[in-house]
Amino acid sequence: MVTDTRLTRRGLLRTAAAAAAPLVVPRAVLGGPRHVAPADRITIGIIGCGKMAFDYHIPTLLGFPDVQIVAVCEVDMNRRARARQIIEQAYSQAPREYQGCGEYVDFREMLGRHEMDAVVIVTPENWHCLQIVEACRAGMDVYCEKPLTLTLAEGRICMEAVRRHKRVLQTGSQQRSNVFGQFREAVEIIRSGRLGTVKTVHVGVGGPPVPCDLPGEEMEPGLDWDLWLGPAPLRPYSSVLSPRGVHRHFPAWRNYREYAGGGHADMGAHHYDIAHWALDLDRSGPVEVIPPEDPAAVTGVRFRYAGGLEIVHGGPGGCLFTGTRGTLRIDRGVLQSDPPDLALEPLGESEVRLPRSPGHHRNWIDCIRSRERPVADVEAGARTIAVVQLGNLAYQHRRTIRWDPRAWTFADRSAPESWLDRERRDPWRLPSL
Repeated sequence: MVTDTRLTRRGLLRTAAAAAAPLVVPRAVLGGPRHVAPADRITIGIIGCGKMAFDYHIPTLLGFPDVQIVAVCEVDMNRRARARQIIEQAYSQAPREYQGCGEYVDFREMLGRHEMDAVVIVTPENWHCLQIVEACRAGMDVYCEKPLTLTLAEGRICMEAVRRHKRVLQTGSQQRSNVFGQFREAVEIIRSGRLGTVKTVHVGVGGPPVPCDLPGEEMEPGLDWDLWLGPAPLRPYSSVLSPRGVHRHFPAWRNYREYAGGGHADMGAHHYDIAHWALDLDRSGPVEVIPPEDPAAVTGVRFRYAGGLEIVHGGPGGCLFTGTRGTLRIDRGVLQSDPPDLALEPLGESEVRLPRSPGHHRNWIDCIRSRERPVADVEAGARTIAVVQLGNLAYQHRRTIRWDPRAWTFADRSAPESWLDRERRDPWRLPSL
């Protein structure tokens, strides 16, 4: 097991063949000049083996010679077996010492594997907080998919757990590593002052979640449905929420309030994150959240920040920054400004330059070794999704909310304390630190 006195490394997103496709073994797995001794490899477990695990996390991590995936945890028997097969087949073709891949249904059992250094959490966000806290308690570093949490209370607990246990947590906000476009360049342009004073940011993403009203279905054996639900209310099985076996699409649990924050959270976790990053708000948040006047509207909520900045939910895809000298829009594959020179003119020597991430997973692995904070640290992830959570509360209750981002609570009793969290099914209580 690698200790906390580790070195540094990290790599870039590669979309791999989905689970049904033939396995392609990354060259790094095959050893050679890049061979890393077993004692120097970071051992990792995967919690949740759906599309993101198969298409992104597993193939990326298999490409690192200083990493070994040693365990998988998944409540669906077929997905679990397929993940283990892919990993063991990859390592079987490599001249490196490997003891096999453990296979677990319950993440708590997997976290008892003392030889693991870190975990990658790829479950629905209603599970994230519990799994992050338990991993931190077990002394493991964490990569957790975005959105980092489902509730405001969970965000605070995750920040406290990571700091108290001195863990490294990377939120899966890959746009900070310039995956899918020129996000770092856009942030450098804005931080260099080319837009002047930014007055508003429009964030064009989907709407808030709705209550789950799906009809029940008969379930074939091989899925621990009770463990899939976890803290969420007990309800009959639905293949819309958890399709059986290995699938090639994103299941629609994201749409429902019991498990996720809707389209608002799904892509909002990416684009509000870029707005915060560009405006250096990673340790801040809105002070007032105002719902739209139309009681049926699912866009239009406004977030007011100290100093006068306003972020608005709605507009073209991605982020549209409006400043006193012009506008800039950034989205996946889009970087444009008005006037055009704001984005087209190369940055000068005196303008802001941010560190280049070597890739989101690689940055995380490097930070596990160096013990530095990664590009999408736990606080950035928690404060980004807190914006979405506050907006979703404003949509749900059609009420203006005043928020104290420093105290992480509602200001002036503008909302009941119960809105910080949600009802939970036994035995899955909100973790206590």
